[in-house]
Amino acid sequence: MNTHRRRQLAVLSLALLGATAASAQAFPDRPITFVVPFAAASATDQIARALGQAVSEASGQPVVIENKPGANSFIGAQAVARAKNDGYTVLITTNTTHAANEHLFKKLPYDPVKDFEPVTLLGKGGQIMVVPPSLPVKDVKEFIALAKAQTGKLSFGFGSSSSRVAGELFKQLTGTEIVSVPYRSNPMGVTDLLGGQIQVMWTDMTTGLPQVKSGNLKALGVTTSTRSPLAPDVPTIAESGVPGYESTYWFAAYVPAGTSQAIVNRLNQLLVTAAKTPTATKFYGPTGTELVTSTPDELRRFQAAESQKWAQIIAKAGIQKE
Repeated sequence: MNTHRRRQLAVLSLALLGATAASAQAFPDRPITFVVPFAAASATDQIARALGQAVSEASGQPVVIENKPGANSFIGAQAVARAKNDGYTVLITTNTTHAANEHLFKKLPYDPVKDFEPVTLLGKGGQIMVVPPSLPVKDVKEFIALAKAQTGKLSFGFGSSSSRVAGELFKQLTGTEIVSVPYRSNPMGVTDLLGGQIQVMWTDMTTGLPQVKSGNLKALGVTTSTRSPLAPDVPTIAESGVPGYESTYWFAAYVPAGTSQAIVNRLNQLLVTAAKTPTATKFYGPTGTELVTSTPDELRRFQAAESQKWAQIIAKAGIQKE
C-alpha cells in the first residue's frame, strides 16, 4: 500500500471516529424506547418507568415504555435483539433473560451474550413468599407440613424465571410437591393468588409487599440471606427451617449488538445518573431494591458470573431444560 493510500485511509478513519463522537454527543435527538419483557406493574416495568422519566428530564427527549411480556420473556428480548443498533431501543430486563433462561430452555430465540451490548446494572433485589390469609398456615414450617400432607394439591404461580426458580428451589430443599403454574408476569399470578386459584407465590417485593401491608396476603418469609428493612418482622426462609435457601434477582440495561461504544457510553451515563435522582429513588426505596450501577464491562463480567451461578441454582432446584 503506497503512502498516499495510507494517508487517505487514516483521514477516513479519523472522519468516521469524529462522526461517531459527534453522533454520541448529540444523542439522543429523538424519543428512546425502553422495552420491558414483563407486564405493566411488574417490578421491571416500575424501574423502567422511574428511570425513563429521569432520563427524559435529563436529555429533553421522551422515553417510551413498551411492555412485551410473555413466552418466558422471549418476546421482549428477541424484539430488542432484532432492533436497529442505534441506541434508541433499550432492553430494561433482569437475570431472567440474561442469566437464567439459557439454563431453563434448550433453545432460545436470542443469544443473551452475542445479541446484546451491556450498558449498566440497575439494581438488585429479593422476593417474598406470600399466601392467601385463608390458607391455614402462619409460618414456613406449617406451610411445609401442609404441603407434605396434601402432596401435589397445592400450586404456586410464577411470572418470571426468578420467581419460578425460587419456588422450585424451595420444593427441592423441603422435599415437597407443589404444582407450578406459569403466568405472563408476576402481577397476573398475584391476581390469581388473591382469588384463591393458586396457594403460594415467591414474588418480588414490589408486587407482593403492598398486598401484605393491605392484609390481602400473608407473608411467610423472604428469599434473601438477611431480613428486608421493608419487612423486618418477616423472617428469611433460611432461618424459618430451610437452611441454605437464598434466591435473588437483578435489573440491567442492554442494547442490540453492534451499537457503537460511544452510544453505549452515553446511555450508561444517562442511566447511571438517572438511577441516583429523586425521581428514581421513589422506586428504589419503597421496593427495597438495592441501587447498583456499573460500567458496560463490569456488567459483562457480572453477567458471565451470574450465568454460572444460575446454572448451579437451577441444577440444585432439580429443574430440567424444556
